Amino acid sequence: MTATRWLSGCLVGLLALLGPCAHAYEPVLFDDFEYVGHDKAFEQPLTPGSFRNPVLAGFYPDPSVVRVGEHYYLVNSSFAYFPGIPVFESRDLVHWTPIGHVIDRPSELSFDGLGMSRGVFAPAISYHDGTFYVVNTAVDNGGNFIATARNPAGPWSDPIWLRDVQGIDPSLFFDDDGKAYLLNNDAPEGKPLYEGHRAIWLQQIDLKQGKPIGSRKVVLNGGTDLAKKPIWIEGPHLYKRDGWYYLMCAEGGTGPQHSEVVLRSRSVWGPFVSYEGNPILTQRDLAADRADPIVNAGHADLVEAADGSWWAIFLASRAYGGTHYNTGRETFLLPVTWKDGWPTILPHGQVIPTVAKGPAFLQRDLPQEPLSGNFHWRDAFDKTTLDPAWLYVRVPKQDWADLRSHPGKLAIHPLAADLDTLGNPSFLARRQQHLAFEASTSLVVPAEAGVEAGIAAFQNEHYWYAMGVQRSGGQLVLSLRRHRGEDSTLVAKTVLPAATTQLKLQIAGDGGNYSFAYDGGAGWQWLGRDEDGTVLSTDVAGGFIGAVVGPYARQLGND
Repeated sequence: MTATRWLSGCLVGLLALLGPCAHAYEPVLFDDFEYVGHDKAFEQPLTPGSFRNPVLAGFYPDPSVVRVGEHYYLVNSSFAYFPGIPVFESRDLVHWTPIGHVIDRPSELSFDGLGMSRGVFAPAISYHDGTFYVVNTAVDNGGNFIATARNPAGPWSDPIWLRDVQGIDPSLFFDDDGKAYLLNNDAPEGKPLYEGHRAIWLQQIDLKQGKPIGSRKVVLNGGTDLAKKPIWIEGPHLYKRDGWYYLMCAEGGTGPQHSEVVLRSRSVWGPFVSYEGNPILTQRDLAADRADPIVNAGHADLVEAADGSWWAIFLASRAYGGTHYNTGRETFLLPVTWKDGWPTILPHGQVIPTVAKGPAFLQRDLPQEPLSGNFHWRDAFDKTTLDPAWLYVRVPKQDWADLRSHPGKLAIHPLAADLDTLGNPSFLARRQQHLAFEASTSLVVPAEAGVEAGIAAFQNEHYWYAMGVQRSGGQLVLSLRRHRGEDSTLVAKTVLPAATTQLKLQIAGDGGNYSFAYDGGAGWQWLGRDEDGTVLSTDVAGGFIGAVVGPYARQLGND
């Protein structure tokens, strides 16, 4: 049973959990939700045979890709969001279609109690003998596991836990003799020599039993040059080409010093020799004050196309103000050039292009929207299941999002939790995919006191904005709240006419400026203008995710 089918059933479970004496609030009805992006970088015209970067705009970090015949499949990290680990399909590495999730059943994992940047990290997808494998780490939530499927759209198996494997960022490698190997990041042998000193380990694995076999060995200690004290060697992948084993890893951490490096050996066990031209991808050698910077480039995966060309899928971030980025770590694509037996992705000193030449097999008549480019996206809530763009903050335990009871509307049954909870608030989230955007919703104003409903911009449980309407003291009050760390602030509020029954709410973002507007029937008016949008940036909020926006409702309790 898929997540959306599960979440669109009856309310029996919700009422049972509320208890016989609890007040069952009426659901808040939302008519639609619109999202419009208009980034300057996406206004650049496409030349014939070219494509836009990023190919997955917004919070789509840690990409991993595999080719099966003429089809490509890609997965990303989703951390504490649900459904988890999105799966995409493409025929040309540019135009991607969401086809499912690896974690799509509430019974598989629970993220309760976890910060939003914990949960499922850095999945790696592979294919062998008719089976797809995704190997992953559930951080602070069970450790390393493998999920399998015959069809990448699902169903995927429940997590097969690798209890004897420590560390993070696992991936699988299948050698020509059929042997399977697990490699991942873990602490080095002995005591770490410095902060950020890690190692890449390799071990043979029996996939039928889901157990490592034989000895485990460090194949890369620290990074490409231990004397330079490289930090956070991670995201390892193994490839085999022309008798060489290539070990490719991210190095330097996921921030501005991020990079991708490659080593090779004639044996799967090493020793691996570093490429003299490392790193093969980075943006750390560029001027910090450059215009429209793309930063954090690294965590790549390579794939050989059917025509023999090679391509790199990797993460990077589009920044403003030098260090801020609200759209998180996004998925980019570039060709790979082989020279003297080594793969390179981007020459030193070159910026990642926002328009690049595509593969020879590029499907030229397909739009990249709504996963890249500027677009207008609208959900009229006229289906019986939720659009795959929607996410839940952690795994819902109750059926609070309902598209069936009021056809053509989203009914949110308000829960007591606010957005600062470490559980699941009644808030639906879609990714912010542009530096400049508007997000808006139309809702029926709650008729009873004790309920607040509106629209939110959310980075994690400690950093968010919420603009909501409630009935209080006989008045209809619209308020804008900001949560920044431990500081919770009422930014602005206004009293609306008591007879207001329908309300439109909008969030407009432009880099680090966010504005909040409402329309109760007399046209758009501002509630807050040019508020601090860096609250929603990853460098301020911390962690590894990007901002999301969406509708919410909550019970006020004793607020």
